[in-house]
Amino acid sequence: MTDQTRVLIIAAPFYEDITEQLVEGATAHLKAQGATSDVIEVPGAFEIPGVIALAEAGKQPYDAYIGLGCVIRGETSHYDYVCGESARGLMDLSMKGVCLGYGILTVENIRQARVRAHIDQKNKGKDAAEAALAMLALKRKFGTA
Repeated sequence: MTDQTRVLIIAAPFYEDITEQLVEGATAHLKAQGATSDVIEVPGAFEIPGVIALAEAGKQPYDAYIGLGCVIRGETSHYDYVCGESARGLMDLSMKGVCLGYGILTVENIRQARVRAHIDQKNKGKDAAEAALAMLALKRKFGTA
């Protein structure tokens, strides 16, 4: 990647410590690859696809996007709706050629979230950044960027 590659990270900090680690993993990887990034926060994972759609409709859309957050199963079906609809919204954007990385943790408990966000081990924020850059590279290869 070049320093001209611009990535927008959309973070839902409902579980702030988890999201901070995801953002740290993503930004470190982007920086190591020579990409620049901006981070904005949204109320929750449900809002991430909508913000990407707004950014894409703007005059200077980003080259790629990364959605980061954490949804932990509770006692109601709210978890299922948030997880399903945020994933569907991101997939809809992907099918329209938007390059993105999916880093919304969907877990049963906080312990599982901490394992997936651990900065020195398997950080899903870093994984989402890798995916976003890989999709951008493919988009450029196919000449659609």
